[in-house]
Amino acid sequence: MHEIRVQVRFGETDALGHINNTSYFIYLEEARIRFIEALGYKMDSGNWNFILASTKCDFISQGYFNQSLLINTYVSKIGNKSFQLEHDIICSKTNELLARGNAIMVYFDFEKQKSELLPDLLKEELKSFFVHC
Repeated sequence: MHEIRVQVRFGETDALGHINNTSYFIYLEEARIRFIEALGYKMDSGNWNFILASTKCDFISQGYFNQSLLINTYVSKIGNKSFQLEHDIICSKTNELLARGNAIMVYFDFEKQKSELLPDLLKEELKSFFVHC
């Protein structure tokens, strides 16, 4: 499992002081990028091989300004050309689950504008983060 920490900023909340629903997708994006970097891939637009095919987020409990969040990321499915990530967003102080998200990432060749098979090395790296759901 890969973990990052996020501090909720004032601008990420709504008029009631709750984390705005759109902010969760920013947190999930940050978690995905850091996860892929942990696999050894650099966030370089000239050499990036991943596209986001689908993402969703289920809101479980309320989050607030200045809350410290942990985002745990793990792999739930590895296909031929794509893999699925799961994210748990947790309050670092109480361990309460605030939201659960997922994303389908496709290995993509931007020059050819088509998906490609996941390299064997990437599949092996993904397996080390695999968790049965």
